[in-house]
Amino acid sequence: MNILIGVVCLLVGAALAYLYANSASNARVTEAKRQVDEAHATAERITSDAQRDADAAKKAALVEAREEILQLRKESEVEEKRRRGELQALENRIMQREESIEHRNDALDRKEHQLSSLQGQLDRRKNEIDGLYDQQMTELERIAVLTRDQAHDELLERVRADAVREEAQILRESEQRVRAQADKTAREIVSTAIQRCAADQAGEITVTSVHIPSDDLKGRIIGREGRNIRTFEQVSGVSLVIDDTPETVILSSFDPVRRETARVALENLIADGRIHPARIEEMYKKAETLVNERVREAGEQAAFDCGIHDLHPELIRTLGALRYRTSFGQNVLQHSIQVSTLCGIMASELGLKPAMAKRAGLLHDLGKAIDHEVEGPHAVIGADLCRRYGERPEIVHAVEAHHADVEPSSVLDVLVQAADAISAARPGARRESAESYIKRLEKLEEISNAHEGVERTYAMQAGRELHVMVQPEKISDAQATVLAHDIAKQIEDEMEYPGQVRVVVIRESRAVDIAK
Repeated sequence: MNILIGVVCLLVGAALAYLYANSASNARVTEAKRQVDEAHATAERITSDAQRDADAAKKAALVEAREEILQLRKESEVEEKRRRGELQALENRIMQREESIEHRNDALDRKEHQLSSLQGQLDRRKNEIDGLYDQQMTELERIAVLTRDQAHDELLERVRADAVREEAQILRESEQRVRAQADKTAREIVSTAIQRCAADQAGEITVTSVHIPSDDLKGRIIGREGRNIRTFEQVSGVSLVIDDTPETVILSSFDPVRRETARVALENLIADGRIHPARIEEMYKKAETLVNERVREAGEQAAFDCGIHDLHPELIRTLGALRYRTSFGQNVLQHSIQVSTLCGIMASELGLKPAMAKRAGLLHDLGKAIDHEVEGPHAVIGADLCRRYGERPEIVHAVEAHHADVEPSSVLDVLVQAADAISAARPGARRESAESYIKRLEKLEEISNAHEGVERTYAMQAGRELHVMVQPEKISDAQATVLAHDIAKQIEDEMEYPGQVRVVVIRESRAVDIAK
């Protein structure tokens, strides 16, 4: 029974479950159909809305495109009008230019025609003038009784005379102007330099004679069969002259240092009293050492006095050798120190570097220490020495140019020349032999007398002034100025002299008559 009831209950439950499942499925189907219908309705609505939006966008795009096309059309029309205006203006300018060119061509044609007419007139006038010129020349030759060549020569002579007169006037004016500008400054600089240069009198003379206590020593100096004097001459390289001069023997050599060494050695031999070949050699070596030391000390002292502290040792030694070298009686080392001082003072006055000027002045005569050993002018020899031992090119050129062996090219070159001339021209600084003095005066008079129109010449003031008397009928006042300039220039080119030479041309006219 229970089982049957259970089975019945199970069947009833299954039937109820089936019925419920069928009803739920039908409800879902109905709901799904409803949703599908709603979806179709929504889709149709969206589609219709989209169609309406698309149509509206299409219409808006068409309207915008039409407006843009209208705007572009308006802009193109404006641009076209502008271009047409520019083309029209350009066309107008071209037409105006063509009209201007046509007018200019017409004017040129008229001027060409006028020029042709004027050329014809000028040709006719030229022919007329040539004919009149020939007639006048013929008439002038007839009246003046001169040929054409004679008149030409006379005209040239007058032109030449006028040119000489103008040249003399220009020379005189130029000299006056230059002197007015330069003389005052030059005098101030030179006078200041001379006043500030307190150099000693440079009148030392190289000693060439040795005093001996008595003439008996001459025999001992000569030695048996002359062996002592031969040894002395061989060792020293100096000629020993023994003559009748009382208590004096003479040393002769071109080398001043060697001569000084021989003098010291001979005096030591005389003081020692032992004169024989071995003793001569020993004394000469001692004297040589002593003199070399003196030379070095003299060079160092000269450099120190001039404020120069970096000279090459060989230049110092060569400079010290100038202590025993003289020129016209003037000690060359003292002269070099004086030139160095003058160069430094004048350089300071001119606003230049005094150190370089003093260095060039000290070394300018360096070649005189070895000019007896090396061929050539002492200025060139000294320049070669300076170049060899590392001196600056400006110093080398100033040394080489101080006697115009090369052309001066800087203020330093001219300073050294001026200081050298000032030191040499100072009264008492130099002297020369009578023979060379007479030759110099004769040369001055010879140069002057060689010029045309010179009547007499007088060398005055020891050759420092030249008075030239000219013939007044051959030399005019204007030509006298030119003559003085020419003589001075020739003296500068052909002669060497201390200081300067003043040339004075004197022209005088005298009218003489006799009362009878």
